[in-house]
Amino acid sequence: MANKAKKQTARGRKQDRARVAGGQHFEVRYEAKKSGKSAASVKKAVKKVGTGRKRAERRLGAATTKKRAR
Repeated sequence: MANKAKKQTARGRKQDRARVAGGQHFEVRYEAKKSGKSAASVKKAVKKVGTGRKRAERRLGAATTKKRAR
């Protein structure tokens, strides 16, 4: 008898996408390109606010808005 394969959920992928791994260069590069910031500023934002992608993006976006508003 063949065993039924378990249906894989997207939970792991969703949890992974919700975070920015500051130590993984490809994630830092992606976030830097997406926000138009340097990789160093992305790492700094992740260190400051934590690994949550929304908070890191908000932090990077806030830096952009402060520079533009005069």
